[in-house]
Amino acid sequence: MKPVRSLFLSHGGGPLPLLGEPNHHEMIATLDAIGKQIAKPMAIIVISAHWEAATVKITAHAKPDLIYDYYGFAREAYDLKYPCVGEPELAQQVLSAFKLAEIEAELDSTRGYDHGMFVPLMLMYPQADIPCIQISLQQDLSATKHLQIGQALATLPNDDLLIIGSGFSYHNIRGFGVENAGVQEENEQFNAWLVDTMMNKTLNEAERVKRLKNWSIAPSARACHPREEHLLPLHVCYGLMGRPASEHFAAKILQRDASFFLW
Repeated sequence: MKPVRSLFLSHGGGPLPLLGEPNHHEMIATLDAIGKQIAKPMAIIVISAHWEAATVKITAHAKPDLIYDYYGFAREAYDLKYPCVGEPELAQQVLSAFKLAEIEAELDSTRGYDHGMFVPLMLMYPQADIPCIQISLQQDLSATKHLQIGQALATLPNDDLLIIGSGFSYHNIRGFGVENAGVQEENEQFNAWLVDTMMNKTLNEAERVKRLKNWSIAPSARACHPREEHLLPLHVCYGLMGRPASEHFAAKILQRDASFFLW
């Protein structure tokens, strides 16, 4: 049996990692290295910060298009292609797992892949030869609910999967790309708390869950995440695995310290 692997990643600013923007070089190198480190999975499931729905949605199209859910970039940002196939059978399995966990969910046969999905996958698996599905966040943005979504994914019958939480460990738009000692201190405080929460093996899992449920009282939490949609994919990853992350990767993105966690 091949293990389920999970990765929380910081996906950068829109399509900029694919356009040669210099403040994404460390992110590009990190995702390239992680992609080479992880054995090729049978399929990939991505929970993206850029899709929220009242009822959790699951892509079920066999050949999804890309959604260019950004604006104001060079023409080439709207010509990007990532022609991986969907996996309707896996989507149905995810739906069944959610129903058993009493999580309201629906298949979506029309939606394509947003940039929270295709940007990191183009860097990790540029051949686009692994079937993929995408799952939305639940729009009430409950930390508890997203831990439960991860727990439900742990019941999937197929164990040769890579499940990616695509968000950003720092996500305050006003803080990106600025030289400001106060902003950097806030960034460092929350990032240190996050790394300790996800990597510290002296914490028991009840303590780790409590931290994640109450993340907003962590040092500089709301300064780094005025809104939590870019953090919650991490809750899904942890809910799935239920243990401290195996590895932490760090990269400077848009002048902010960013974290990646691999199980």
